[in-house]
Amino acid sequence: MHRTSPSPARTYDVSSPHRADLAEIFNQDRNSPARHRQILETSRQEHTRIREEAERVLQEARLKEERDRVLEQRRKEEERIKTEQELAAERVRLNALKAKKIEIPPLLPDPEPPVAPKPVPTPTPPVTVPPASTLDGPKPTTKLNGANPSFFSSTPTAEPSSGLLATKAPPVPTPSPTPPAPTVAPVAKPANSVLGIGGLLNGSSTPANGTAGTTGAGQPAPPPAPAAPIIDRYTVIHKNLKGLRKMMAEQAKSNRALKERMGDMRREIRKCMGQLSAGAPGVNKSQQAKIISLLREALGNEVQSQLIDPSDYVFEPRQPVEGALRNEPALPSLFIYLLNIFSKGAISQFINEASARPETADPVGVCIAATISEPDFLWRGKSMIDILLAKLRIVCPVLFGYRGSEKTEQGRARLGWWKDSGRWIGEQQHMDRMTGLGAGFAAISLRKFAASKKQNPFPARHYWAAMARIVNTPPAEISNTQCIVLKAMIENYEGKFIDAYGSAAIVALRTALIEFPARAPTKGAAVNSLEVLATLLKKNTGLALG
Repeated sequence: MHRTSPSPARTYDVSSPHRADLAEIFNQDRNSPARHRQILETSRQEHTRIREEAERVLQEARLKEERDRVLEQRRKEEERIKTEQELAAERVRLNALKAKKIEIPPLLPDPEPPVAPKPVPTPTPPVTVPPASTLDGPKPTTKLNGANPSFFSSTPTAEPSSGLLATKAPPVPTPSPTPPAPTVAPVAKPANSVLGIGGLLNGSSTPANGTAGTTGAGQPAPPPAPAAPIIDRYTVIHKNLKGLRKMMAEQAKSNRALKERMGDMRREIRKCMGQLSAGAPGVNKSQQAKIISLLREALGNEVQSQLIDPSDYVFEPRQPVEGALRNEPALPSLFIYLLNIFSKGAISQFINEASARPETADPVGVCIAATISEPDFLWRGKSMIDILLAKLRIVCPVLFGYRGSEKTEQGRARLGWWKDSGRWIGEQQHMDRMTGLGAGFAAISLRKFAASKKQNPFPARHYWAAMARIVNTPPAEISNTQCIVLKAMIENYEGKFIDAYGSAAIVALRTALIEFPARAPTKGAAVNSLEVLATLLKKNTGLALG
């Protein structure tokens, strides 16, 4: 039988007790009551020592935890105070910016040029240019076949039968059999003698048929009396809007309900305008609905704002129109005031956003067209878009035919070059502003209303007219500002322009991007950008203009 070997015995390292301990163990008094009391007292003292040590350690731990907790709370409070201080400083700066108001001085009228005797040209039949196409009618189907007619004559008529600013070329003089007597050249009207959108682009001192006037006996008629200076109606509207702002402030002093509601409505409109963004259709639906709702509320005049005559804020006098929703002679001043705030917000979006990204001008243009064209907001059958145009006229005069030299004080003022704290802004900042405003003008004027029941407040003929005013500039007066505005009007909107005018638009684009920069006396970056745009159009869309 197999027997397991026993496991090895465990060994313990037990040191021998101290001799004194042995003596104590074998002491006869080790079990005596006195000895027991001594041992118990020693144990009690050791227990007390250990407990006190433990309590001390615990107290130190609690103090450390309390200190850490207080330090954490202090850190959080310091962060909170720092954040609140930064927020307070930002709000102070924001309030200072909101309170800052820049008064825009009106442009001084040009001195009236002296009237010189007019020459007596021999009557000749005028050379006419075929009209391009109608604004809302079918597009022309005739191919250009390489022809390059001038669609931007220097003396276009105010309202051609085709609705396209079709123009007439100046009369061609025929040689006289005898040397004519020396004559003085006629004085042309200044560049800003524009009869508003859709009016004459440049002054003409001859009758429509291109012949000079004569008396019944065949003798030359006496020179006509000097024409009265043309008043820039848009600057008058802009001045009236400044007066309206002061009037609303006076009303608010005595009408507490108007003061509170007017401030809320103004802030809501500014916020909605700032939230407009490019994207899928309907992305700005809520903002647009809010703006329309606020304008309707103002038109309802629940806060009892004073009634004012809207004639002070439109370009031409209006008479009551049969069937119009609003023919009354006065409208609530709060409604006109909020239209002014809405227009100001749109201009700010063009300057601040579209200057860097011109594509952001399109949603603002959509909102403007949809809001201004609301049937409730029409007065005597027409929209109140003249309020917006008056502001656009001040900040971008070249769209309305104004010219000037960028090297002179008066020329810069005529071109819309802005001043900040009394000093002209930098050239790059000026060009950025003009880019945003040119894109914004195109975004407003090239909207399609074919599928809408609303009335287009700013048809495409105004876009054609603005382009004609720029490209009709004499070579010596072409400025970089005009080139930048023209480029911004065309870039990203050439498709809409061609949709509106068909082959006539292609000829206009060739004139604007090829012929116009070729006539410029100096070839700077602004002039070259037009030719570069023509090259990009050919590369990206296949549209060959040159």
